[in-house]
Amino acid sequence: YATTSPTSLVISAFAPVCDVTKTLTPELKTDLESVILLIDLGKGENRLGGSILQQTTGKFGGPPPDADDPSIIKEFFELIQILNENNYLLAYHDRSDGGLITTLCEMAFSSRCGLEINIEEDDLLAVLFSEELGAVIQIEKDKYIALKEFLEQYPLISAHISEKATITKEKKLVITHQGEIALTTSLNDALNSFSAPSHAMQKLRDNPKTAEEELTSILDETDPGLNIYGYKQAQSRPSLIQTKTKPKIGILREQGINGQTEMAAAFMRAGFEAIDIHMSDILIGREDLKNINGLAFCGGFSYGDVMGAGKGWAGTVRYNPNVRSSFESFFHRENTFTLGVCNGCQMLSSLRDFIPGASHWPSFLKNESAQFEARLTMVEVESSNSILLQGLEGSKAPIIVSHGEGRTSYEKAQVSGINSCLRYVDNYGKVATSYPANPNGSEAGIAGVCSDDGRVTIMMPHPERGFLNRQLSWRSTRTTEPESIWMEIFHNAKQWSQQS
Repeated sequence: YATTSPTSLVISAFAPVCDVTKTLTPELKTDLESVILLIDLGKGENRLGGSILQQTTGKFGGPPPDADDPSIIKEFFELIQILNENNYLLAYHDRSDGGLITTLCEMAFSSRCGLEINIEEDDLLAVLFSEELGAVIQIEKDKYIALKEFLEQYPLISAHISEKATITKEKKLVITHQGEIALTTSLNDALNSFSAPSHAMQKLRDNPKTAEEELTSILDETDPGLNIYGYKQAQSRPSLIQTKTKPKIGILREQGINGQTEMAAAFMRAGFEAIDIHMSDILIGREDLKNINGLAFCGGFSYGDVMGAGKGWAGTVRYNPNVRSSFESFFHRENTFTLGVCNGCQMLSSLRDFIPGASHWPSFLKNESAQFEARLTMVEVESSNSILLQGLEGSKAPIIVSHGEGRTSYEKAQVSGINSCLRYVDNYGKVATSYPANPNGSEAGIAGVCSDDGRVTIMMPHPERGFLNRQLSWRSTRTTEPESIWMEIFHNAKQWSQQS
């Protein structure tokens, strides 16, 4: 049938990122004098049709936001690239999902700072809640003054840049409309209200206990945030990396495993020759592990995890005599080492009776939150026999976790009697006993264990996904080295292999 409804066009595009270290985030910098600017690509339209304001108030109608002038978007992109390339931008956030008020609140929440928001236009709600195209940026005040003449080269944009907020020492959100205070609330009250819908859904969808623990964590006003403690960047090891003889590391994978590329890259950076080994290679006799110095059991979802955490993968070894013999011989050779990460950790724990000194290892059950956990969380390296963690004892740093079944379960041994080498800690550096600092509910925060002689180390977190600082979604501003603390695991493996 005929319709007069307009046709919508949705365009997606991709472009290479030349320098990932210049990624912009909404985190405001609070240690200098700055201005917070709105770049309004809607050119003052502030249309509210289809906005979250309309949805929550039950009022519908009116035109929705639109990209009326494609040329201003092109000009905007060029300007942002130039400002970012020349280190002018301290923070960046788009406004087209929730409007200006949501953008500014999210920036304040991420930085745990107060804001004074100043609106001069007549229609306060339209300015705050319109989801027109645009962005909020933070620039150092002196630099912005110097930039004003340069911005005139972008006439479509320069007329639509305005100061909208300033950072305040007091942790409050204050909205001023044409000189009159329209709203004052504490940052924590605003954060609590902002978190309420997600928290309510989380209680219904997930474990209500962990939902409460996460809200408590979000509202902790004294939380120091992520940091790195007790670790000093090691000097480069060219004598190890540039050796003519490269030990061979088998990068082991099974159907569904997806972490082999990062694992190989980390070991190759440390000076290994990485050998791609699929389980089928061992099953048909194409590989027998006799010439392999180390094995890395990679993370992913072997058999889609439908057979349990790594148990299907372990079954390939346990129930095929030739494969079993090959692995048992490898584990008993005293000049070999093994690393199991995530799904590889789960798989090796199911083979603990094959591995000398591993009888105390746990099994891994579904996360206490009842959800797949993918986040950056803090861990502490414990004093242990692990050959891969030597020299890192006492270090506390962020690491990537990505698993659905990471909660430790002990059948025969007490938690106090195992060779733990890695524990989840909270942002205060204490052993994490609650969610989300403890992402899976493991007793005593245990995140990794090793064999008695330290040649085999298994862990749920992913050091191979963050061996370079630029791979981490958060990194210390004090860090200038390309390698993160987790690259030391792979350097230690090379050093041990050279000496064995």
